[in-house]
Amino acid sequence: MDYSKQSIHRLKRVEGQLRGVLSMMEEEKDCKDVVTQLSAIRTAIDRTIGLVVSENLVSCVREAREDEDREPEDVIKEAVNLLVKSR
Repeated sequence: MDYSKQSIHRLKRVEGQLRGVLSMMEEEKDCKDVVTQLSAIRTAIDRTIGLVVSENLVSCVREAREDEDREPEDVIKEAVNLLVKSR
């Protein structure tokens, strides 16, 4: 699979956010601030999951067209199931 620079950049940003939260916890910052940052991280990860699935869905459907054993509809259902499981 090819992953876009955008999805890699998003995860690098999440990595930085996680480091920031760890520092906040080590510095015993307010719980509310830590939870707010963790919530932002979760949202960023959810959006990245959607981006990865949508970017790769097109190539998966193309491959399914070439593969007589797989129907494009099955590939789409599989992608939707991945999104549902990630929630």
